[in-house]
Amino acid sequence: MTMAIDDMLATYPADLGRVDRDQLRRCIEECVACAQACTACADSCLSERQVADLVKCVRTDLDCADICEATARVLSRHTGYDANVTRAQLTACATVCKACAEECERHASRHDHCRVCAEACRRCERACRELLASLG
Repeated sequence: MTMAIDDMLATYPADLGRVDRDQLRRCIEECVACAQACTACADSCLSERQVADLVKCVRTDLDCADICEATARVLSRHTGYDANVTRAQLTACATVCKACAEECERHASRHDHCRVCAEACRRCERACRELLASLG
């Protein structure tokens, strides 16, 4: 995935401005990875015997996956760039990743998929906050 992201960033015909390409690539990567982990975690939760205890986890996983996917798409578009939209999207993504990580951590001792998902959410939250800080 890194190669495709790097290749697309390198072939963009206009100047990306002050955006740190490495942070941008990492954030896109972490958003895609987090979306996948959250989708898989939600599905795994639905397969657990005590699924009623995991309803909030499933909901949070799915919200997080949707917002991470949208963030990766927004970060992949540069034409007509609006810094305010990007900042708002990164803030939303970091917020939902934090909430999802906290919810999954509540179940991590009983469900490995929640542990793995929480770790992916924490990485994505960090990447979003780092990119956001670099945008000023």
